This record gives sequence, structure tokens and C-alpha cells, in this order.
Amino acid sequence: MSSVFSPLSGVTYRSNPRPSDRTAVRRMVAGTGFFSPAEIAIAVELVDDRLSRGRRSDYRFLFAERKGLPIAYTCYGAIDGTLSSYDLYWIVVRNDLRKIGIGRDLMNRTERRILRSKGSRVYVDTSSRDQYAPTRAFYVRCGYRQAAVLPDFYAPGDGKVIYEKILHP
Repeated sequence: MSSVFSPLSGVTYRSNPRPSDRTAVRRMVAGTGFFSPAEIAIAVELVDDRLSRGRRSDYRFLFAERKGLPIAYTCYGAIDGTLSSYDLYWIVVRNDLRKIGIGRDLMNRTERRILRSKGSRVYVDTSSRDQYAPTRAFYVRCGYRQAAVLPDFYAPGDGKVIYEKILHP
């Protein structure tokens, strides 16, 4: 009998950030080559908020780890003033581990957590720049539909593309 290797073997998940995640998040986000220093700082600030405020924080996390080291994560949260809508603020997979299913597994697990929290809609936004075409394709493969485009949102020629997914139990 032969064993089949799964890219998800040995991957574990946790929801509570640790102080060491500040560095891991910074490295993962910077390692994509997509984000500015200001955006990288924002990703770390969300970890800081959760670390300092605990459950009172508006930000929820799900970290994927292998051998105790973070390899991917999501950051999400309920949208204030809505009944059951959530924002997915970040989904990042370490560059050397992309395209093997970790992102999709992490997205599915995050959506199940949102459902358990009585969430029914998830919104995610990204850039309209060509560099983000693989990101937009990933959201579509995960069942998201393009809900809106805000031209020149981030900068001239860099619009905001908003995706939406209605979750079903």
C-alpha cells in the first residue's frame, strides 16, 4: 500500500494570535511583493489590536501552521451596523506554498467560522491592477462574485474590486 502525500498534511490551525505572529505576518505579507510598507504595517496593526484587546478586538484570525510555524492566515471581522455581514481583511499564504490548496482550505475554514458566528455574507476587496488578476481569480474559484468596482479608489488606475459570497450552512 502506498501513501499519497497531501500538501495539507501536517497543517494545523489556530485562532489566537501570538506575539511572534507580528513578525510572521510582516514576512508573509511583505513576501507577496504586492503590498506597500503602509499596507504591511496595517496587517501588523490588526495583529497588535487583537493581542492588546483580546476578544474585545473587532479582528478575528485563523492561522495555518506547519511544524509550529505560521504559513498562511486570514483576518476577518463582523461589519458594524450589519446583521450578518463580514469583511475578509486579509488572506495570505507564504509565497513558496501558494497554489497547493492551503489558501482554499483556509478560506473554507474561515467561512465555516463566520457561519458559526451567525454570519451569512462575506465581502472582500482587492485591487483592479493586473498584478492582482491571480488574486481575483482565486476569489472567483472560491465562489465569490464581483459585486462592485470603484475606479481609481486606491490611486489613478488602481480601482477597488469588491467580491461577495453568500454563505449557506
